[in-house]
Amino acid sequence: MNRKISVIGSGNVGATVARSIADKELADVVLLDILEGVPQGKGLDMLEACPIEGSDSRVLGTNAYADTAGSDIVVVTAGLARKPGMSRDDLLNKNAGIIKTVTAEVVRYSPDCILIPVTNPLDAMCQVVYRESGFPRERVVGMAGVLDSARMRSFIAEALNVSVENTHAFVLGGHGDTMVPLPRYSTVAGIPITQLLDEATVEAIVTRTANGGAEIVKLLGTGSAYYAPGSAVVEMVEAILKDKKKILPCAVFLQGEYGINDLYVGVPVKLGVGGAEQVMEISLQEDEQAALDKSAAAVKELVEILGV
Repeated sequence: MNRKISVIGSGNVGATVARSIADKELADVVLLDILEGVPQGKGLDMLEACPIEGSDSRVLGTNAYADTAGSDIVVVTAGLARKPGMSRDDLLNKNAGIIKTVTAEVVRYSPDCILIPVTNPLDAMCQVVYRESGFPRERVVGMAGVLDSARMRSFIAEALNVSVENTHAFVLGGHGDTMVPLPRYSTVAGIPITQLLDEATVEAIVTRTANGGAEIVKLLGTGSAYYAPGSAVVEMVEAILKDKKKILPCAVFLQGEYGINDLYVGVPVKLGVGGAEQVMEISLQEDEQAALDKSAAAVKELVEILGV
């Protein structure tokens, strides 16, 4: 293996990402965390699973950023979960501080990498990474839309009792309850779901998609989703490493596309070896554009709090 991927943060999402990359034999993996022993233990466990999976990927758990040197892609999952008594602004500022520190170290050791931020609030954290790294926008690509679209695809397949392989879903906007699922562009075997499902069912799917993360948090009681987020990251990683030119919804820094400037928002992009190689613009109806503008405004509010 000569490709290298580093995952910053060995919590549930980070560990799921690292394990899947190793299982798929996409690259060697470095799993980094500030907690002593935790990334080392998880990394060793994953390494010992590789013979069973038939993978020659090497997995290293570490506390030292020097071990991440020369990474092709760095996935950032580090950050805090919201705790009792902590306001949204508190969480925003604390995670921004963590992300700034992480970004500085990543850039120091892997100046040519592609960065995939995953930490919430996602779009705002992408903006922090972009500003701190000094990278071109193509090389800072946030994971959100792949996850949101996968949730919508699951719900569509369930409603119609069809294979998820036949479903395609289209979700724009910030990663949160202001996201913009687009039923008109969501299809089953090429047929828009608006022709296959009644309006009430479509609206229920749209609502459930927007609340997808909250639904899982409520069911778990403690913690949040990590299997689907982990898989979403790995789909992006694979598209980049294999130069697939795959069209996936990701958070990218818009510079006039969709009428939005200087802001990270989720839109479809072409993912390849250069990162987000092209923003794919589609025609939106007036109500769809209004919903996207509203979502972008919610992201901008967080960005302005951070001053980035």
